[in-house]
Amino acid sequence: MTGGRRLLVADAVRTARGVHGNAVLIDGSRVIAAGDRRTLDAPGLAVHEFPGAYLLPGMRDAHMHPVPYASALFGTSLEAATSIAALQDIIRSESTALAPDAPFVALRLDDESMVGGRLPTRFDLDAAAPDRPVLIHRYCGHIAVANTAALERAGVDRSTPDPVNGSIDRDPGGEPTGVLRETAIELVSTRLDVSGSITDRMLLDALIGLAAVGITSIGGIVGLGDGPWASLGDEVARIVGVADRLPITVHAFVIARSVAALVDAARRLDEGSDRLRWIGYKGFADGSLGGHTAAMHAPFADRPDEFGTMRLDASDRELAVASLEMGGMVALHAIGDRANTAVIDLYADLIDDGADPRKLRIEHASVLGRADIERIARLGVVASVQPSFLGSEFEWIADRVGADRIVSTYPFASLDFAGVPMCGGSDSPVEAPDPWAGMALARDRAGVTPSEGLLPDRALALFTDGAAAALGEPLPLSPGSPADLVIVDRDPVVCDPDQLRETVVYETWVRGERVDVDAG
Repeated sequence: MTGGRRLLVADAVRTARGVHGNAVLIDGSRVIAAGDRRTLDAPGLAVHEFPGAYLLPGMRDAHMHPVPYASALFGTSLEAATSIAALQDIIRSESTALAPDAPFVALRLDDESMVGGRLPTRFDLDAAAPDRPVLIHRYCGHIAVANTAALERAGVDRSTPDPVNGSIDRDPGGEPTGVLRETAIELVSTRLDVSGSITDRMLLDALIGLAAVGITSIGGIVGLGDGPWASLGDEVARIVGVADRLPITVHAFVIARSVAALVDAARRLDEGSDRLRWIGYKGFADGSLGGHTAAMHAPFADRPDEFGTMRLDASDRELAVASLEMGGMVALHAIGDRANTAVIDLYADLIDDGADPRKLRIEHASVLGRADIERIARLGVVASVQPSFLGSEFEWIADRVGADRIVSTYPFASLDFAGVPMCGGSDSPVEAPDPWAGMALARDRAGVTPSEGLLPDRALALFTDGAAAALGEPLPLSPGSPADLVIVDRDPVVCDPDQLRETVVYETWVRGERVDVDAG
């Protein structure tokens, strides 16, 4: 149970707005005030002291996928596969415990780090599992590779047309190679059920792990049993199933294909618990830079015949309008500059029709021309950015977008200088949900266009003030706000990026309760 009035005391209370004394007074689940201990202390008040530590607002991850994250954490991860042979070994060893006809599904393949730098084909996977359906996902979530057994189970062959907003890679003879891009992934993923591989306990342990790194709330992206991760089942049902045991707050954005599905998902989520709520609609305008499916105005520098995949269509407008009418937000994935332009155009129309720009989010906002940065600033819509992408992409991103566009790729400082509201996230399982690494990469950018790095306080704001606003939460540690806070061993504004990466979290409190991170 949540206690009464308590005073938490550390060496300093640090927010993105500055230092606010050395103590935070809370009453039950709410903050009363942040300030100096001498003015907040009172006789009989319970005091929790943290000498040598710093008290911060709880970290927010404004964009992540909790169910696929649990799958990546407790299922098979392909991060260690540095060659096709190593990938085959993992498939062989990890599938031995499965029933003979059970599918094998794994996440986080990184072809860029593999010898040869190529995606595997179905024949590569067949060599490891000739009879078992296999589907492996690239870490970006926008490309997957299926073996022959999986393609056959899904009925995908040379006569199968490319789906709308997706494509099937084919050899010169027209036969599928096994590589599936964007919506083509769900031709197979919807036919391979591995939902039973992730238990409620695993999902809760994954969320407790977020609290262990200081995260108190997330913008949780959840699907309805379709899309690239369809094999994991109805993610809304999974998160609702643990609603009464959630260690952190989950604001759920729903990937829906119809207004009726969105309405039903919102109802189920809002009936869950006070730590779970529906917050809006999540859609896609394009794919990823790593998969060459981000929609670009000009072709990719390393693939001059490819402009990416534009996925935004009339259904996104319909679902966006419905979400706004339901009191929710709209979060549209846009990575390429052409996709960003299209999303900005849509948001301008919605604002003209009366939409609140603070409820309109551009997820990723990765490649942006100067004119579009200025348009975002004028409109007042939110840029939801993932600095950790730079940690995975720094070795190849310049070759992918070219010298003329690298200066406008992940333009954090330009967005901040223009006055664009920003929030930070990880897009986990695409990247690790580590806010301290995210802050560090927002500052040093792994050496990519250093001039676009954020100042230390602005990097902290991404995962605190900015993310809270983008999730519809009050200003962190303000009077009346939820008592969501974290106690750490260093000041994230004073330390350098490398020191920031080594941050130690002592305790995490959610709504006035210390999260037992050892309970998992």
